[in-house]
This record gives sequence, structure tokens and C-alpha cells, in this order.
Amino acid sequence: MKQLFYLLLLVGLIVYFWQSPVLYPFKLLVVFFHESSHAIATLLTGGRVEEFVINPQQGGHVLSLGGNRFITLTAGYLGSLLWGVVIYSASVKSRYDKVLTALLGISIILMTVLMSSDRFSWFFGLASGAIMLLFARYLPNKYNDFFLRLLALTNMLYVPLDIYSDTISRSHLRSDAYMLAEYTGGSTIFWGGLWLILSLIVIFYCLKWSLTCNELDLKR
Repeated sequence: MKQLFYLLLLVGLIVYFWQSPVLYPFKLLVVFFHESSHAIATLLTGGRVEEFVINPQQGGHVLSLGGNRFITLTAGYLGSLLWGVVIYSASVKSRYDKVLTALLGISIILMTVLMSSDRFSWFFGLASGAIMLLFARYLPNKYNDFFLRLLALTNMLYVPLDIYSDTISRSHLRSDAYMLAEYTGGSTIFWGGLWLILSLIVIFYCLKWSLTCNELDLKR
């Protein structure tokens, strides 16, 4: 019951503050995860990242050479969702939330240094990573747990909304799904709809799994 209450509380906070500046850094991190997923997929399939950019308007892009185009295009939304699922699952299952926050901060700093291509991306990535390291160093486990779950849930809710907005509601945009349709055939709405269905299924089972774990000890 505590797990369910905690989950509903976090979702309620996210919905309430969705349009406020409070969640702006979290939404930028979702964009960071999206673009970093493109970049990682490019590198893992033998390509090279030429440009990695995050902008203040909650947008960004990755320019790459080589790699498997199907995988790199698919990796954006689904890779970003994977970040959220892994962070949420780890925070639910583990009692080492300070360590998880520190590892996430270090990962963001390393990706920023190795791949970022402009001043804002550097500033945001390094600042975000540094703040997470400060959280891990000075805040108790329960506050790190709250931060990780809030970040992960924001990510998990943002992804299907972004997919719908970019690939279905505004299918004329040159989105990942638009470019994948150009590359493989089909339509933007087909690929966007497929990603949307997959994302909702993954989110459902992730949250269902989290509620079956041992009840959260809020005093840890």
C-alpha cells in the first residue's frame, strides 16, 4: 500500500507541476537521455557522433556518420524510455540510492564531455551531473530515492506524450519516425504509433512490477 501511495503521490506532483518551471530541468534531462540514446546507438553500431546538442527549448539533435540507421533512429524515444525504466527500477529495488544518484551524475558528466558539441549542452550536462553528485554526497538516501523516482517517472510520462506530439499529432514534422519511414517505408504515424504502444506497455509493466516489490521503507 505504501508503494502505491508513493507512486500516486509522485505522479500527482508531476501532473500538477507539468507546465511549471519546477520540472523544466527534468524535461531537459529527458531530452538529454533521448539524444544520448541516439549517440550511444550510433557508437555501438560502428558509427561516429559528429554533433550532440541540447537546447533550452527542450529540443536537440545528434548528427552522426555511419552506424545502423534503423537502430539509431529507433533508439531515441525507446532509449530514453529505457533510461527512465532502469532508473525507476533500480531506485525501487536498491537501498543504495546515494550510489545510484552518483553513478547517474558521473554518467551524464562523461557523456557530456565525450559527446556534447555546444556551450549550453556542456553547461547543462556538467551542471546536472555535478548537482547529482552533491545530492549523493550530502542528502540522505530517502531524498535521493525521491529524486531518482521523480526523474524516472517524469521521463516515463514524457516519452509517450512526446511520441504522440511529434509523430502522430504533428506527423509532418521531420521526427525520428518521419526519417525512419523514409528509410524503411511505412508512414510516420505507423512508426510513431508502434513506439507509442510499446512505450505504454513497458511503462505499465514497469509500474506493475514496482508495486509487487517489498514496501518502500520511507525512513531508510
